[in-house]
Amino acid sequence: MKIGFIGLGAMGSGIAANILNAGHEVVAWNRSSGAVKALGEKGVKAANEPEDVLAGDALFSMLASDAAMRDVGLDGALLDRAPRGLVHVNMATVSVAFARELDRAHKKRGLGYVAAPVFGRPDVAAAGRLTVIAAGDALLVDRVRPILEKIGARFVVVGDKPEQANLLKIAGNFMIASAIETMGEAVALARKGGIEPSVFVDVMTNGLFASPMYQTYGSIIAERKFEPAGFKLTLGLKDAGLTLAAARELEVALPLASVVHDHFVEAKAKGLGVKDWSSLASLAAARAGLKE
Repeated sequence: MKIGFIGLGAMGSGIAANILNAGHEVVAWNRSSGAVKALGEKGVKAANEPEDVLAGDALFSMLASDAAMRDVGLDGALLDRAPRGLVHVNMATVSVAFARELDRAHKKRGLGYVAAPVFGRPDVAAAGRLTVIAAGDALLVDRVRPILEKIGARFVVVGDKPEQANLLKIAGNFMIASAIETMGEAVALARKGGIEPSVFVDVMTNGLFASPMYQTYGSIIAERKFEPAGFKLTLGLKDAGLTLAAARELEVALPLASVVHDHFVEAKAKGLGVKDWSSLASLAAARAGLKE
């Protein structure tokens, strides 16, 4: 298949490379040219303008936010230039309300729309080990399933409404952010009492909390290595806001989500925005009177 791709950030680059490695032709556009050039050495074709990626069998996009998608025109202006029948697979974590808006915008123009956000950090994306969560019309999902199955170790269809995939991703990121907050506080407690953080994390993440998520973030928090950022804290703040927006719409009380959101705001105000979102844990250390 000929695949158009928009958004070659830390996640998008790995995904696009794996689509190429699966034997598909990939034409990509990115706001900055460096990422396109790097993938061009692997065989990805560079597009001069966003509309140049619309001529294929499907369009994939991985952008940072609702606003980033609007800036490119994926909510309207760019879609007006797409041929009828094109399927757009949006892998970004966007708000539930915007997901509905995108679905309507595509249907209005005779275009297919599938939401397929993913769980995993950039190294996981590069290794093709993502968890891919898809939702949309069953026929459209089946049409792009062979590609989505190649970029992840697990592929799950959660419903026929695209926003269901985004809601699951938002809820999942809330769980991860809450775990980071909890680990940060627990490590601060253990560390203040003279326990080596790496020992505490090893005991907990190789026992009761033996999972890749706890092991990855537990290690980062114990070693206090928040750079380079696999997932920037500013994006964690954005997703925390999406959690609260979804909770308001669905009338679900999430008191912990409010606390986590406020801590992300505090962390960003203290200059941690470009660090990994696990740097949220440094606030707990500071409140305990611990120094870096």
